[in-house]
Amino acid sequence: MTRRLYWENPLLFEFEAQIIAHSTWRGAPSVVLDATAFYPEAGGQMPDHGELANRRVLDVQLDEGGTIHHLLEGEPPDVGARVQGSVNARRRREHMALHTGQHMLSHAMLDAAGAKTVSSRLGERVSTLDVDVADLSADAIAEALAAVNAIIDEDRPVRASFPAADVLASLPLRRTPKVKHDVRVVDIEGFDVTPCGGTHATHTSQVGGIHVLGHARHKGGTRLTFLTGPRLRRLLCERASSLDGLAARFTCAPEDVPRAVANLDAEWKQARAELGAARGTLAGLTADALAADASDARVAAHLDGDMDQARAISRKLVDQQLTVLLATGTGERLRVLASRPEGDGPDLGHFLRETAGTLGGAAGGRPHHAEGRIPRDAFPKLREHFLRCISWGRS
Repeated sequence: MTRRLYWENPLLFEFEAQIIAHSTWRGAPSVVLDATAFYPEAGGQMPDHGELANRRVLDVQLDEGGTIHHLLEGEPPDVGARVQGSVNARRRREHMALHTGQHMLSHAMLDAAGAKTVSSRLGERVSTLDVDVADLSADAIAEALAAVNAIIDEDRPVRASFPAADVLASLPLRRTPKVKHDVRVVDIEGFDVTPCGGTHATHTSQVGGIHVLGHARHKGGTRLTFLTGPRLRRLLCERASSLDGLAARFTCAPEDVPRAVANLDAEWKQARAELGAARGTLAGLTADALAADASDARVAAHLDGDMDQARAISRKLVDQQLTVLLATGTGERLRVLASRPEGDGPDLGHFLRETAGTLGGAAGGRPHHAEGRIPRDAFPKLREHFLRCISWGRS
């Protein structure tokens, strides 16, 4: 078995070891060491990265037999070689903060809402905690965060040990151990005692802070998305920079940005309402002009504007008992619609689908309304076919 140096000292980033075997992990070559400070992926925690024998460590995995596989970039060193290992300290510290923060958040959620942890995942970008309560209140989450951050500020010691069976039986474990022998226990002094094989901070202050970014129902419970430590600081700095940028654009203080955004939103809604009214007036005027030139209760025209405006004009024309063919667009392909009053009459869905298809386009719809697309130069032919073939009551 490989001696797990990360259990003895989670802040050990440089070490020396001997390669005792070559192996494979899911078809990829790996090396096995007599001792390692590299943490393998396990318990929801991502693996360490770094260098071993001047080769990049791509992955570290633990198989069911307890062998720790180090997957390296390039050819592996010979068996028996003494090699130097270097753990990526920034990544390790992030994982220590995340895992310790997860333990504290799990206990705090249990205290605040009776929510037991089902699983957790400490990912590359975000971390999640799944609990068994579906309707978590914002107040309960806030209470849990306040408790955890208070303990972080108190700089309580975090200790890991392998207690004897009788001692283990007397401990107030938050969950049942997943193994029967050599149970490793992580004790956050006076707060949480949990069996765990991960790497953890040595004092709660190293967690740096914890924040829940959001929560949502998940598999009958709730999934919390959270960050701690360096990742949380980076996020807060990014958000502060974005807030400062908005404050500069609004020429206000950062704390006044919400009010400025609310004012802008109100102005936008008013402008949208005014635009809608203007578009409605324009649609009415355009419909009246087209109706005045209607031939045999039919209108066929290519309009400026977008498809929403064309639909509004079409509805006003149909209200006047007219059958309509309208096109709109400025690109190589036009949007087209055909519409008529509901009831007996020509099947415009069939007409537009068949005609557009022969002209290199496509369409579909119901007997009284259909829409599609055609090449720009095909509209004159579509219009001619519409005026020749479509009239009220036949097709």
